[in-house]
Amino acid sequence: GMQVLQPDAVTRATEFIPEIIEYVKKIIDNGFAYESNGSVYFDTIKFDDMPDHFYGKLVPEAFGDLKKLQEGEGELSIGTERLNEKRSQSDFAVWKSSKPGEPSWDSPWGKGRPGWHIECSVMASSLLGESMDIHTGGYDLKFPHHDNELAQSEAYFGNDCWVRYFLHSGHLTISGCKMSKSLKNFITIKEALKQHTSRQIRLAFLLHSWKDTLDYSSQTMDIALYYEKLFTEFLLTAKDSIRDIPRTGREAHQKWTVEEHNLFSTFQQKQAGVHESLCDNIDTRSALENIRDLITSSNIYISSRKSKQLQCNRKVLANIMSYITKILKMFGANFGDFSSEFTSGDSALVNQDDVVMPYLRTLADFRENIRQQAIEIKAVPILKLCDSLRDDVLPALGVRLEDQEGLKAAIKLVDPAVIAKEKEIKQRMDEEKRKEKERKKQEQEALKAEREAAKRKPPSEMFKSMTDKYSKFDDKGIPTHDVDGKELSESQTKKVMKLYTAQEKKYNDYLKSVATS
Repeated sequence: GMQVLQPDAVTRATEFIPEIIEYVKKIIDNGFAYESNGSVYFDTIKFDDMPDHFYGKLVPEAFGDLKKLQEGEGELSIGTERLNEKRSQSDFAVWKSSKPGEPSWDSPWGKGRPGWHIECSVMASSLLGESMDIHTGGYDLKFPHHDNELAQSEAYFGNDCWVRYFLHSGHLTISGCKMSKSLKNFITIKEALKQHTSRQIRLAFLLHSWKDTLDYSSQTMDIALYYEKLFTEFLLTAKDSIRDIPRTGREAHQKWTVEEHNLFSTFQQKQAGVHESLCDNIDTRSALENIRDLITSSNIYISSRKSKQLQCNRKVLANIMSYITKILKMFGANFGDFSSEFTSGDSALVNQDDVVMPYLRTLADFRENIRQQAIEIKAVPILKLCDSLRDDVLPALGVRLEDQEGLKAAIKLVDPAVIAKEKEIKQRMDEEKRKEKERKKQEQEALKAEREAAKRKPPSEMFKSMTDKYSKFDDKGIPTHDVDGKELSESQTKKVMKLYTAQEKKYNDYLKSVATS
């Protein structure tokens, strides 16, 4: 699944029918609803006339807009029969009478069922009481659904603030089009998870504002995949760079150089940037961009230390890794836990790293010694075996070995499935490059053959096949009239003569080459 946290409670409208009926009765008792022909309608005019109430808080301009009301409620509220039952066209049903065959429950007003909006108010109020801090939903539900929820709930509780904040999310489009079954672009979560992991999809969401439309497309997912690889590779590289440094003692706390001071300053700035982004309407995209910038600075630091063959500062990098994984975990994109300066938050993985790494280091060092000797004596078969160990054998076991010039090979423990996927993608990209190279080669060969064939054509023949442009020719085969029989102008004649002369030269050169050969 999408790794979404379990809700504290799940409510179902059919389980709340008694509560809904009592809720409607109280709204009637408070004077804001009335019974008509077995249905109960909310009196929007009376509610709006009260000094402590305001109908249409979210979309005031929609008050009285029958088109918007019909889009939200359909014929159940706008049909001729329904309009005749209501005091005002803008009134909406909190309880609807049912026709034979429709779902129905007994009520004081006869058999019927809840209105569209009332069930949400009742279920939310049963758990959260007379007010709540945050109410979410799609931006298309502002009116009439959320506005009507507000009105009937405030009418029930006698207050003017049932919801303090509404967070209206944007819609999801598929490759620029609205998702619909008629367009055959309808994608379920299960189908999406066959193409991408839940973490990748979540990153795609995080890289867009929650309040704007998100276009689910290959381009969108490519950006998400870039960020995922950026985060993963940094954590693996940083972990490898401090693996051999003790976790405690003098060596674990080296004196800071200018590089550590600069990196830590960037760390503080980007932490503040993430905080400001989240305070700015939960701007997750900007937050991730701050993390990306922090990773860029950290990678520059690691590369600089390696180029000087100096150790990285364990504490600084461990704190950065811990912070990044904490924020990503908070976003639901789990990349591990570095809060204890270990290699992973999972104790089993910590032990695995501690136990396996000494053996892998011994193997990597042994391979490197063999490889260096093979290079000296030019033992190609042995070098191929060393490459196979790195490229085929170890990746299948979840070990990525990366040769580094002048340094020990980097060792990274990675999910074998991830490595296999990376290998598959690389092979596919290599194949696409090969095909593209072959296509260009064939195009060049075809163009060359076309040019060679053109050289062999006598200039007297070059225009005669162009019957779509010319209708008459002189004794040399040069056009004199266009396709409509009109004599060519001076400029047109000059143009065809230039082409004729060029072809004449090519043809003469060709004849000379044949004679010479």
